[in-house]
Amino acid sequence: MTYRPTEEAFGPPFLVWIPSILYVLLAATAIVLVAMGQASPHGSTLHRYVVEQNAVRFISAQSFAVILAISAVASVLRTGMRGVRLRGEGVEYRDVVSMLWPQVKRYRWAQIDRLLLDQPGIVVLELWDGSRVMLPSVWNHDRLLVALEKVALARAIPVQGARGVDEIPDPEEYDPA
Repeated sequence: MTYRPTEEAFGPPFLVWIPSILYVLLAATAIVLVAMGQASPHGSTLHRYVVEQNAVRFISAQSFAVILAISAVASVLRTGMRGVRLRGEGVEYRDVVSMLWPQVKRYRWAQIDRLLLDQPGIVVLELWDGSRVMLPSVWNHDRLLVALEKVALARAIPVQGARGVDEIPDPEEYDPA
């Protein structure tokens, strides 16, 4: 019987979310300003800038606000692609490498020779071929450490710098296959 942990996802930390959040706030501000400009009385500065000056612009204020909102949503989705996922068969590392394409690296539990948890905020996997993989920082780092230690305890993977997990995985979490 092999221990298969329940699937858990660990997203990026708050600092990684800040640029996307600021971008969404900027897009929301642009949409509000365009809506206020269209609703404002004729002759007001905001109405002149948003509605009357559209004829001389390359792109209208409304189109600009819509494009800004769509790209802000894409930025939030792109940031959400990052993180670490623990699966039944191994660890999955997700990051965004190019503009749109996510990078996914999977490591099976059998490939992991040792977990290195002795440096604060850093999780390193030593693989069977001698290479090392540093997992990215995640939102709830302590929960990731506990989940990794449980798997290491159940699968007899050595852990360097372990905190000591009090909970041994339940027998019903074992897969008879």
